[in-house]
Amino acid sequence: MVEHSGLDIMCLNKYCHSSSSSSSSEHDKKTFAKLKLNLSGDYPRKNAEILSGQYGTNLLLIGAALMLAIAYQGNSVKEEHLLSFITCLMILQLIWMMWYILVRDRQKNTRTERDVHATTCWIRGGLTLLALFSLIMDAFRIGYYVGYQSCVSAVLGVYPVIHATHTIAQVHFLWFHIKDVIKSFETFERFGVIHAVFTNLLLWCNGVMSEAKHFLNNHMRRLSALGYENLTIVHSEPLCNCTTSTCSMFTNSLYYLYPFNIEYHIFVSAMLFVMWKNIGRTIDLSLNRKKLASKTQGLSVGPILGLLALASTIGILVVYITYVESLQTRQSAISMFYIYGIVMLVFMCLAGASGLLIYRVDHMPLDNSKNPSRQLDTELLFGSSVGSWLMSWCSIVAVLSASSNPPHLWTNLVYSLLIVLEKYMQNLFIIESLYRQQEDGEREDPELPNAPEIFSVTSSLAPPYNGIINRAYETPDRACVTMENEQEESGQVYRCPRKPSEVPLPLGNKVAEPPNIKRQILKNIAVFLIMCNISLWILPAFGCRPQYDNGLEQDTFGFSIWTTVLNFAIPLNLFYRMHSVASLFEVFRRV
Repeated sequence: MVEHSGLDIMCLNKYCHSSSSSSSSEHDKKTFAKLKLNLSGDYPRKNAEILSGQYGTNLLLIGAALMLAIAYQGNSVKEEHLLSFITCLMILQLIWMMWYILVRDRQKNTRTERDVHATTCWIRGGLTLLALFSLIMDAFRIGYYVGYQSCVSAVLGVYPVIHATHTIAQVHFLWFHIKDVIKSFETFERFGVIHAVFTNLLLWCNGVMSEAKHFLNNHMRRLSALGYENLTIVHSEPLCNCTTSTCSMFTNSLYYLYPFNIEYHIFVSAMLFVMWKNIGRTIDLSLNRKKLASKTQGLSVGPILGLLALASTIGILVVYITYVESLQTRQSAISMFYIYGIVMLVFMCLAGASGLLIYRVDHMPLDNSKNPSRQLDTELLFGSSVGSWLMSWCSIVAVLSASSNPPHLWTNLVYSLLIVLEKYMQNLFIIESLYRQQEDGEREDPELPNAPEIFSVTSSLAPPYNGIINRAYETPDRACVTMENEQEESGQVYRCPRKPSEVPLPLGNKVAEPPNIKRQILKNIAVFLIMCNISLWILPAFGCRPQYDNGLEQDTFGFSIWTTVLNFAIPLNLFYRMHSVASLFEVFRRV
């Protein structure tokens, strides 16, 4: 043991002796310094993660506090205060995105690492479509403000303009920079990305609150028309007349666009969170490749059943909204919804169980490589399932403790149990599909091409020649493939001569591949589940919510408690369905 200024350092090398020489002492100092550096190397990164995470969480909590004060309907905090706060956050995010794009433009000569698993083109295309609906909603808000500008705050006119600018800039950022792995200004960029994450989360919360408030007022109005008394209906119309003839159209159309705006912001926040997790990450190039989608042969049963489910969903939605308004047909509409839901969920459970059974028969190892995007998908599936599970178990408790016997009593029980089971099966099917290793021999995505092997200092890999190697002479096939890849990347067309195959090939331009029955079944299952999840998203998103109308849960838990449960559970359930669609589409591409 060597003593240095009161600090005792134990010998770190098991071969050192108690009477160490000066050389061994120097070795101990170097070893200790290296150990200290290794222990403290991740501290700045961890501190930046913790500090930026706390910053974003507090932004969300400030917005939540303002929303709770607005929900109380007092005079101290109004909607204008919340919109002003959100507008400031969007302006700050715009400034950060402009700064980030300018810095990347100056560094265009240096290659930026990219995580190909962060997102796909079809996800960004879907988000662009949702953003388009958000822009239409902003246009309606501007038209609403123009009609009532004499008696409403100017914030109601500034907010949609900033939100539209924010949406356009953010879509551009998603298309060109969301896959970047940031390696410079890491601490500052962490705060910028997490600010964008929680700004979108706050916009999602604001949309959810506005949509829930509108639906609750409509529900109160419907109950009042059916003869229920002692109901308080909140009127949110301005205290002046509209100067145009389109104000009512703008107001009514807004709430049909809210579901698209809500899904847009929650998906963007998830993608930005993956970007935040990738900051400072070292990408393994051997794993940073995506497989190209396999051929879609044999797709018949899944799309047909899915389209049938989607068509029946639209019919159920129209009939339910029409019949639930009348006291005579109200119970029939609720029973019809539960019977439809039971049939849909039974088929979804059978589809998920069939996929899992195929996976049990086909033994393939799981891919345990680090993938923040895939890990977030798994966590979001479980987290968003909590909402509908809570709603289902509350319904089960209400049915088992009900004193009355309405016609939809036992169908409600079966429907709630199937909701729990269906999410179990679907979550397992999606997660196992995403984590299974893909079969060898599949084509790789050329987004990140392999680095050409020019020189090698490893004796086992170096060629037994001196000087420059003529690859075309040594291995003409390999050189030809390399040249072909380079020509394809540059947009030119080049085709190498192929060796004649020893296996006789059928006549024609393409080689006939034997159909993979298991793969075809899995693709049909994925397509069917995609269509079913879209159907189960459409119903609650556009007003078909029997949990408000059947009265069982309200009698058991009380109006205020049950309304609070629904305001928490339904947005999570909507996000679960849309996130399942995205995950199942990725499953469809992988299998």
